[in-house]
Amino acid sequence: MKLNTDTIKEMAEDGERLDGRDLDEYREVKVEQDYIPTTAQGSAKVSIGDTQVIVGISFDVESPYPDRPNSGTIVTNAELAPMADREFESGPPQEAGVELARVVDRGIRESEAIDLEALCIEEGEKVYTAFIDVHILNNDGNLLDASALGAIAALRDGYVPAYDEEEDELDHDKVGMDKIPMNKVPVTATGRKIGDTIVWDTDREEEEALGARLTVTVTEEDQVVAMQKGGRETMTEEDISQVIEGAKKQTKKFRNLLGE
Repeated sequence: MKLNTDTIKEMAEDGERLDGRDLDEYREVKVEQDYIPTTAQGSAKVSIGDTQVIVGISFDVESPYPDRPNSGTIVTNAELAPMADREFESGPPQEAGVELARVVDRGIRESEAIDLEALCIEEGEKVYTAFIDVHILNNDGNLLDASALGAIAALRDGYVPAYDEEEDELDHDKVGMDKIPMNKVPVTATGRKIGDTIVWDTDREEEEALGARLTVTVTEEDQVVAMQKGGRETMTEEDISQVIEGAKKQTKKFRNLLGE
């Protein structure tokens, strides 16, 4: 692995990659919406190369937070099962899974993508909670971008089930809102630093060589709403500017896949 890591770093410095892609070139990206039509209130499968992620949306009725009595809530979870990667373990959420869920959640939350006030049933008493569940089927790198894209695709595909006041429960066989109320469509792209070079859409092997990464979430107006730094090494101001500008370009390509 050390030999490959050194080779990847040397090639990146020369503007090359093991699989022949350009430094800013993504593998083939596929988005399949309505992937779980019978049990989810919105779903999508995203493939980036051999990386495969499924995201499902579901709803429940809960009490609102005291400081936001008329707003619904969002809960994001990520499941990193051993079948997706030999390094993933069964049991409680791992650090990588917690970070993955946090990055996906932050982009949606900070952009105010979901109209949470529209998810209020009875102020101070009952609101809808949207659960965003990310399941990794296969990890060949760049889980952050695949998961974030899957989440927004699933939300755009989804609906809100009807609330039965008499039974005080959701009627999942009836539609309460045809569409999940959305204000924004945030899209995420991650630039990774290998040596002194910024590389996009790293595969599993390349990620062994990266020193730092910056995930950037951008709205349709090119407004940056969230950023998450990862990795052991630092990123310069120039690196950050390069990643932000690169993310704006990459997310435009993702929007085409979402049909915007």
